[in-house]
Amino acid sequence: MADIIDPAVGDYLLTHCTPADEVLRDLAAETRAKLPGPSGMQVSHDEGALLTMLVRLTGATNAVEVGTFTGYSSICIARGLRPGGRLLACDVSEEWTAVARDYWQRAGLTDRIELRIAPALETLRALPADPVIDFAFVDADKTGYPDYYDELVPRLRPGGLMVLDNVLRDGRVLDPQDESDLAVAGLNDRIVTDDRVESVMLPVRDGVTLIRRRD
Repeated sequence: MADIIDPAVGDYLLTHCTPADEVLRDLAAETRAKLPGPSGMQVSHDEGALLTMLVRLTGATNAVEVGTFTGYSSICIARGLRPGGRLLACDVSEEWTAVARDYWQRAGLTDRIELRIAPALETLRALPADPVIDFAFVDADKTGYPDYYDELVPRLRPGGLMVLDNVLRDGRVLDPQDESDLAVAGLNDRIVTDDRVESVMLPVRDGVTLIRRRD
């Protein structure tokens, strides 16, 4: 991944947010050990802490995650939900989410997270059309981002928040190299002209965009 900021500053950031607990530290270590190649898809600790804070700030009860991997981000989201809150986690990998299930149990969150193994677009399209989603996080196949956005925005409640990860594509949004880069760059351009929402793009890791449904 391209360094958006100096690596030394990145290390400083990690040491100046609330430390990860044992569950998250163990999950990160197990993901690196079991899946050394794909492990780079796991959100960093500072991004996970940001997700928890955003969920708490929005007072979210009903959340959706597109792209669960081994469960780090889902733990961070579920921990921020209000009492009685629920997270719908969408993924296609039984192997990767088996790790997630173990850590959801360790974290005491199994009653808050529902996992659906299926193409996420099918899962989203099967949801009621009512605008009841408080919080959504998208960190999955990049070519699918435009479709996920189209399904989620109408289902966000007024004031609801969506977070898109990897919106800078290692800087390649400036000069797209493949279909994934083109899909993300195109969606980035669409978001700023969508009068249903207001947005801000942040240089957090590989870039995150916060998208709020207008009241």
